[in-house]
Amino acid sequence: MKDKNCAYCMRGELLEQFGIYICDLSVSSLILFKEQSHKGRCIVAYKEHVSEIVDITDEERNLFFTDVSKAAKAIHAAFSPDKVNYGAYGDTGHHLHVHLVPKYKDGFEWGGVFEMNPKKIFLSEAEYSEIIEKIKKELRS
Repeated sequence: MKDKNCAYCMRGELLEQFGIYICDLSVSSLILFKEQSHKGRCIVAYKEHVSEIVDITDEERNLFFTDVSKAAKAIHAAFSPDKVNYGAYGDTGHHLHVHLVPKYKDGFEWGGVFEMNPKKIFLSEAEYSEIIEKIKKELRS
């Protein structure tokens, strides 16, 4: 089931306000977060419009977290962060998704909780494409 007001369900203009679709994984979509204070930051969004992890079966949950792990491995391989933080929120956007936030010891917000959208670093289309290609390359490995 899809929600016509949900960026993860509908993509297009709604998603483009904050993200760029990268690809589909087994039960989710991988999205690059446009604000790149944390180089390589992505979102893994579940394929269906559900709000809570308890709204899916154990098998679907396991597949979803396999997708999260696969995306995190690609981010680690592509950008060598010191840590990837995982955030699962949805107070206002009721669609199951996880933020993958690469953190770097000499970088923005090391040692603290990440800001949802610090609005500090936006890139050119070419720079976004380069990041996406690095992630896709590692997903294929």
